[in-house]
Amino acid sequence: MSDILKNDLLLRALLREPTPRRPIWLMRQAGRYLPEYRATRARAGNFLAMCTNPEIACEVTLQPVDRYPLDAAILFSDILTIPHAMNLGLDFEAGEGPKFERPVRTAADIAKLGAPDPGQDLKYVIDSVALVRRELGGRVPLIGFAGSPWTVATYMVEGGGSKTFGQIKRMMYEAPRDLHRLLAVLAKATILYLNAQIAAGAHAVMLFDTWGGVLTPLQYEEFSLRYMAEVIDALTRMSAGRRVPNIVFTKGGGAWVKKIAAIGCDAVGIDWTTDLATARQAVDGRVALQGNLDPAALFAAPDTLRSETLRVLASYGEGAGHVFNLGHGITPDVDPERVAVLVDTVQSYVLGAAPRN
Repeated sequence: MSDILKNDLLLRALLREPTPRRPIWLMRQAGRYLPEYRATRARAGNFLAMCTNPEIACEVTLQPVDRYPLDAAILFSDILTIPHAMNLGLDFEAGEGPKFERPVRTAADIAKLGAPDPGQDLKYVIDSVALVRRELGGRVPLIGFAGSPWTVATYMVEGGGSKTFGQIKRMMYEAPRDLHRLLAVLAKATILYLNAQIAAGAHAVMLFDTWGGVLTPLQYEEFSLRYMAEVIDALTRMSAGRRVPNIVFTKGGGAWVKKIAAIGCDAVGIDWTTDLATARQAVDGRVALQGNLDPAALFAAPDTLRSETLRVLASYGEGAGHVFNLGHGITPDVDPERVAVLVDTVQSYVLGAAPRN
């Protein structure tokens, strides 16, 4: 863990320090759009087998960093590792996503839950972090992550993915105390988990609140933002003499950017439905911003992709505090060559210069 970072642009940008260019990394940059990922998955057998094997998780984490000159690696893992460690019978069904054999729907179900010990119950993740950190050799920073308590709770209560969120919203209306107990357990678990990732070598950490946007504004504050604030407040801030920045991303949360910035995080992720200039005005220099190209722009012809990328870069404006990313993850059917075009366009963009066409 004594390696010196050769490229620390991401960390500097997240802390709103000046950088010579905008750093770029991409949500789901290690994934199914890469042929090398598909080959590794075929060898491993299934998604969960990849996540729980540190050597394979390390290999997959490094694949996009080896292919593209990205400014960060993000750990290959999943937001459902915590409930998996709670013995809820997690499985990933082909074409259907995650399923829990034992959903959490009653006060009795919740009472059985405790925060997993990362050093034992989630040791495979912590070992993956340490291995990736070693194998990176200081090339770029490593980002660790977890799902937000609300988002993880949706899967636990629904028993998998959902379009209506009927089960957890029923709990929210009919048994809010039960839901708060569940979220409190998940917040504690998430704090332990992320701090263990930091101790193992993660240079930055991110909270993915994928489903916060399905809530009303008041519900968002009570059931999602409150618990993310609890997590952020308890995170390790210094490791090996360096600040460890954190990022909070709520998909569909553009209207709440100012409230998210107020919880004490270092950066707020923005999806593609909010203009970066609007978000920057809302946070008023309090945090860095990350985002926010529409992932579907990667289907466009190279010239169109370049112009859309330049538009996002220009929308942030001058000054420090921007990390370029997509507004959500790369989809599996993207051509890897389009990603190369995107990375080159961002890294060729000179701050203070007129956008090149």
